[in-house]
Amino acid sequence: MRSAIFRRVSFVPAGLSGNMARLRATRIRVERIRPWAFCDSWFFKMDGTHHHVTDLDSSKMKNQLSQNAQGRILSTRIRVARNLAMFPLNPAGTKETRLKIADLMEKVFATVEGDLAGKFYRHSNMTPAEEKQLVDDHFLFKGRDKMQAASGYHSDWPHGRGIFLNAEKTFLLWINEGDHCRIISMEQGGDVKRVFDRLARGIAAIENGVKKVTGKDPAFMTHDILGCVTCCPSNLGTGMRGSVHIKVPLLIAKHGLEGIDALCRERNCQARGTMGEHTQVIDRIDVSNWRRLGFAEYVLVDNMIETVNLLADMEAELEKQA
Repeated sequence: MRSAIFRRVSFVPAGLSGNMARLRATRIRVERIRPWAFCDSWFFKMDGTHHHVTDLDSSKMKNQLSQNAQGRILSTRIRVARNLAMFPLNPAGTKETRLKIADLMEKVFATVEGDLAGKFYRHSNMTPAEEKQLVDDHFLFKGRDKMQAASGYHSDWPHGRGIFLNAEKTFLLWINEGDHCRIISMEQGGDVKRVFDRLARGIAAIENGVKKVTGKDPAFMTHDILGCVTCCPSNLGTGMRGSVHIKVPLLIAKHGLEGIDALCRERNCQARGTMGEHTQVIDRIDVSNWRRLGFAEYVLVDNMIETVNLLADMEAELEKQA
């Protein structure tokens, strides 16, 4: 932290109108004197000079996963946060707004077709067998995070919460976990492009479904400068985290998580524990993009692929030396 130039201020982006003005009830807290959002080694200016652009076109990616990296990746998961433009963000929401969001999304899910179609499970009325299966599959969110609870994320739990799953369990939505929607594409193995393309199709299907059901446009809460508006300021912009679990035991033994994370940071990514942030490291790590604002989604996935290729090559060299 650059403590010499930081102080706590309340900041609400200019240009909000209509339902977007409800953001004023939650106030985005920014730790900077100047109206800039720090991003990598440059500053994303919020004075109109810069504008976040959303782009999920995988054909624009420059990097491909090496065969070496693909053989070491255990799973791939890419998610985005989205909030509905016709409701307040959940920290300023109520039991009634959360229930209305869940009711709306149930109608939206009925419009989803093809391989993305699935079933919506509500926390408040799922059967014990359904709950056990979702826990066993590591899909169920539980609303027990102390930091999130302090922000009001978990108010009126479990009402208005739920999970949508397609038949293959590769396309998911968390409803009112924090943001209104967490849209997730995931699968075992390292086909990052397929996971990313499914995510893009899924976002489009949900967005079109919201417009169809409500008759309103836009479907999602966005800002001309900041991109997608999210409950946590760290997700502003893309709201995206693209990650893989990769098995690199020798690299972990030699450099530790801190050393691997430093390598990743140099490439605009981060390394986390085996089960994500603040978790133990065993023989695998979670590698993901850490930037959200000011970069298109395909760029962030490209960064992650480049980083994973490097880590896989380093692991292979250590194997040769063993």
